[in-house]
Amino acid sequence: MAETRAGQGEFLAEFQRLVGEAPHHNIHDLNQLEDHAKERLYGLLVPGKVFDLFGIDRETFTNSRGEKVVEVKAFPGSTFAVIEVRENPGDRDCIFYLEIEDTSFYKIEINFLIINDPRAPRFDTDVDEQGRRTKFATVRRNIPEEIRAMEAGLAPGQVRRGLRLLKDFVVIAESFIAAMGQDMVIAEPLTYNTAILFEHYGFNYIRGRRRMEEIHAGFQPGGELFERLDGSTPFRKPGMEKTVRGRAWAIHDGILGEPWRGIEMYRTREPAGICTFPGWVY
Repeated sequence: MAETRAGQGEFLAEFQRLVGEAPHHNIHDLNQLEDHAKERLYGLLVPGKVFDLFGIDRETFTNSRGEKVVEVKAFPGSTFAVIEVRENPGDRDCIFYLEIEDTSFYKIEINFLIINDPRAPRFDTDVDEQGRRTKFATVRRNIPEEIRAMEAGLAPGQVRRGLRLLKDFVVIAESFIAAMGQDMVIAEPLTYNTAILFEHYGFNYIRGRRRMEEIHAGFQPGGELFERLDGSTPFRKPGMEKTVRGRAWAIHDGILGEPWRGIEMYRTREPAGICTFPGWVY
């Protein structure tokens, strides 16, 4: 706890150095800053290990060849910001991608977060066999690539394995909202496994906790979802109820009988201690 508070103190000092003493309580305010200040400020949201692992200079945002690989999109007058980090400027996938936005209730929401290992094998689950975007399987799917990804240990929505830096990012997010005088950050998990990971890192539910508890009950022996793990597809094999990833792939495959939606979470400065999958194995 003391280490976390010390880190938040350092973050606040750097935040105030960049924005001054005037209050900046939302993304819209931050986006009015000068470009250099905005870039440095939003760069604070990137876990330090990203810079260390890929040899990116924290001051210049350049790689070992002097190419700029950190891009911040935060236009004056807008209420959102996007931070993209790549190993090389032309890379297809980001190492780190974050989109944050002001909500209508004056909170900050994480719209999208990706942390990839760009050197790991890629699985084209984000496009179908004709190269069309799948939009998280909401409009189409690439079943062969999904099977390959699942067998390689990835979760739905992943095109490469991650860097296991979510914990680092959550600590940074805490510091960010504290520096802005806010009391929480909001996130909508796009997959079941993401919701469970968010629980693990202290998030609570705005809506959807009862649904998560129903899902857990349904995967118990004799439950409706348990019975649907009948081997009818590669994503519905018996035993998949035992792990977070297994459940996530079954849900991705439509085992709920309805789209995955209606889950919204938040993280305050204190962890919530919620767990809807007791004893889970990822």
